[in-house]
Amino acid sequence: MLRFLADENFNGKILRGLLRRNPGLDIVRAQDVGLAGSHDRVVLEWAADEHRILLTHDVATVTAYAFERMQAGAKMPGICEVGQRLPIAFAIEDILLLAEAGQPADIENQIIYLPL
Repeated sequence: MLRFLADENFNGKILRGLLRRNPGLDIVRAQDVGLAGSHDRVVLEWAADEHRILLTHDVATVTAYAFERMQAGAKMPGICEVGQRLPIAFAIEDILLLAEAGQPADIENQIIYLPL
């Protein structure tokens, strides 16, 4: 099963729905691991060090920093960009599909956009 880091602004309703559907899901929030207020580059580095896929709604800056990491040859376990207008139920379904069926190598050095 994949491991996730939800960035500081990730929709809490999605997180609660994910954990309600799969209490064993390995997901942590940025604010719970001391990353509150941290720059996106720091969050991506922490996610890479901990082998966690970043869940975010921030298409603008996180994507650019991810490409910087990949061009520099740095680890990037993957990013899951969740559209802000995607209905919560659809976001939950797509993330659970990734979490339960995916392998880390499937998403490494990639940015996945939801909806799938």
